[in-house]
Amino acid sequence: MTDNSDMIGFVRERLAEEERIAQAAGGDSWRCPADVPGEVHDRSGAIAFSVRNLGIDQHIALQDPARTLRRIETSRVLLNEYAEIAHLDTDRPEYDFGSGRAVGLGFAVRQLAAEHAGHPGYRARWLPRFIQ
Repeated sequence: MTDNSDMIGFVRERLAEEERIAQAAGGDSWRCPADVPGEVHDRSGAIAFSVRNLGIDQHIALQDPARTLRRIETSRVLLNEYAEIAHLDTDRPEYDFGSGRAVGLGFAVRQLAAEHAGHPGYRARWLPRFIQ
């Protein structure tokens, strides 16, 4: 059995950081009005960003705080499911449902952790495993 609590804690901390940043940004949805290219507006219609390169505005609007908060919530659901069975996530799993579920969810959680591979708290041993 393996103890993956450090990886789970690492991902929880990164999600909490992202959540604080998105909430500090207002938690709003953003949009790009067709009549003002390059502007990204918040929910009230105020300009949140103004950029010169078209296409960047659409990308910025897609990464709005509200979407970030939704992604964090879905990531937490996945992380909580994994936390319940993380002890079954091993290099040599059994051939049963619980072990298969643990390895599958473990792969997904390792992907969440890998999003932050540049963070000083990230550990190479959390890299996703590819088992044949």
